[in-house]
Amino acid sequence: MKIPVKILLSRGAVVPTYATDGSAAVDLRAALPENEPVTIAPGCRALIPTGIAIAPESREVVAILAARSGLAIKKGIRLSNGIGVIDADYRGEICVGLHNTGTEPFEVNRGDRIAQMMFMPVMSADFIVSETLDETARGAGGFGSTGVK
Repeated sequence: MKIPVKILLSRGAVVPTYATDGSAAVDLRAALPENEPVTIAPGCRALIPTGIAIAPESREVVAILAARSGLAIKKGIRLSNGIGVIDADYRGEICVGLHNTGTEPFEVNRGDRIAQMMFMPVMSADFIVSETLDETARGAGGFGSTGVK
């Protein structure tokens, strides 16, 4: 799959790359002015620019942004919205909302790997209003109705 990438900013923006041959996602890097890091205090959020925009060839694909495992586990840095969804028709800059759930301030510097981006197929739904739904063993049970064990 070809994904055209446009470099929008000269603040260290780079074309995303896969870290290894087996990587499912590419690393996204912070595109910040040199010597102007962004510090995210514990409990706070920041929107970090990547300096890139993409143009997937098909509306049947979505780019999903996810936290980097090491940052999440070691530093408490996660995406502020859980995951990011970059629709196939979005042409603006990809920015990453980071949330510091850790206990120490976290500094983001130019070029730091801040998130991952993977591409997934999209299935569009055709909603049909219905008076009834089929029965299942679970039914309407939710929010822990199946227990812990």
